[in-house]
Amino acid sequence: MVVAATKPSVSHPIGVFDSGVGGLSVLRALRAELPHEQFVYVADSGNAPYGERDDGHVTTRSHAITDYLLGHHQIKALVVACNTATAAAIKTLRAAYPSIPLVGIEPALKPAAAASQTKTVGVMATRGTLQSEKFQALLASLHGQATFVLQPCDGLAIAIEHNDAIKIEALCTDYTGAMGQFGLNSGAMDTLVLGCTHYPFVEPMLRQSIGEHVTLLEGGAPVARQTRRLLEAAGLLASQESASTAPTRFYTTGPVNDLRDAAARWLQLDTEVNALAV
Repeated sequence: MVVAATKPSVSHPIGVFDSGVGGLSVLRALRAELPHEQFVYVADSGNAPYGERDDGHVTTRSHAITDYLLGHHQIKALVVACNTATAAAIKTLRAAYPSIPLVGIEPALKPAAAASQTKTVGVMATRGTLQSEKFQALLASLHGQATFVLQPCDGLAIAIEHNDAIKIEALCTDYTGAMGQFGLNSGAMDTLVLGCTHYPFVEPMLRQSIGEHVTLLEGGAPVARQTRRLLEAAGLLASQESASTAPTRFYTTGPVNDLRDAAARWLQLDTEVNALAV
């Protein structure tokens, strides 16, 4: 079911959703870029991981959450803070909800190709993202600009979701080891793209394997800048005068404590989290 959106207003919140807690890395960038805005964050942890589900499942969940955000929170814009959901559902979301600005996220392959000195770039992402038509089209568009080493990271997002430090460290070590040599030497990967919003939260563990000189790229800051641009163009950007004093609201279809703990750990927010059945 597609919910008819009310006319967006400057005072309405921005909706943000992810398959789980990983989208908090995008929310962190949004809050920094747009300090006068109010946000509603939905973690679909009860249906995670998206990256190991088929496109039909991810698209159905993306539309259900968007309907909820429009129907219950009258959001003025939507940020799909999940690479897999963007790849699977962004086209149908834009078609179904043309009345609101809608921002997706994709792995930072273009800036990685431009920045790499060795012209060898590593990409860590979910299997769903790497196999998606959208990702493959992006990869093809960069043919000849760099060599991309693609690593599907089964299980890593869900380990981060549950803050399983032992499993996170083991998977980071295994996956970076399988990719090959990192560093500044010819043929080595001097740039690593984090193609899942969960992965920026485990940078310290990745650094143990890839070293300090490898450039890490993720998508939160570009998404925040694009959100600002679209809000400005639509006349919906909150100013200091129109800023909301309401706190960011958090909802999850999974364990409430997982999202509450993640918000405290990564955003330094002691916040209420609401259970959601959608």
